[in-house]
Amino acid sequence: MVTPLVVITGPSGVGKGTLIKGLLERVPCIHVAVSATTRPPRPGEVDGRDYYFLSPEEFERRVRAGEFVEHAVYAGNRYGTLRSELERPVRAVLLEIDVQGARQIRAQRPDALLVFIAPPSLDELERRLRRRGADSEEQIAKRLAAAREELAARDEFAHVIVNDDAERALAELERLVGKIVAR
Repeated sequence: MVTPLVVITGPSGVGKGTLIKGLLERVPCIHVAVSATTRPPRPGEVDGRDYYFLSPEEFERRVRAGEFVEHAVYAGNRYGTLRSELERPVRAVLLEIDVQGARQIRAQRPDALLVFIAPPSLDELERRLRRRGADSEEQIAKRLAAAREELAARDEFAHVIVNDDAERALAELERLVGKIVAR
């Protein structure tokens, strides 16, 4: 039997991490796949828990070796999901990835539940990115440029949740995920 796969995507700063944290409190049987990245760790991030922090050379070596199920460049850094993260004996695996990666997963796993998290507006997304205080002006500009492209792709997804109210958005995500975890 193939492990059910949930893919959460949407622009940086939209609240994916907050929704996933809430979802795990309500549906703890889900394993969140740890993504790999070439970006440096932010304060408090731990290698192997938050991301696998890889050098650009190591990331490329693993790409060439076929170790990634999906990978993409986002805001100037590489991100990807290692195949080993999907091979764990768990009830369901959740991926938090960008739109490029979600498209790759959809092509390989048409059974996956793909959910696009959208901001109420681009202005609100910019406010959230700035309030987070984790990125330089240049990084914020890159993330907003990427967000415009990603928001244009939202119609590609059967499930779109607008994160204008965290509790309502979480309840909607829980309802969707509950359907595949209960199978």
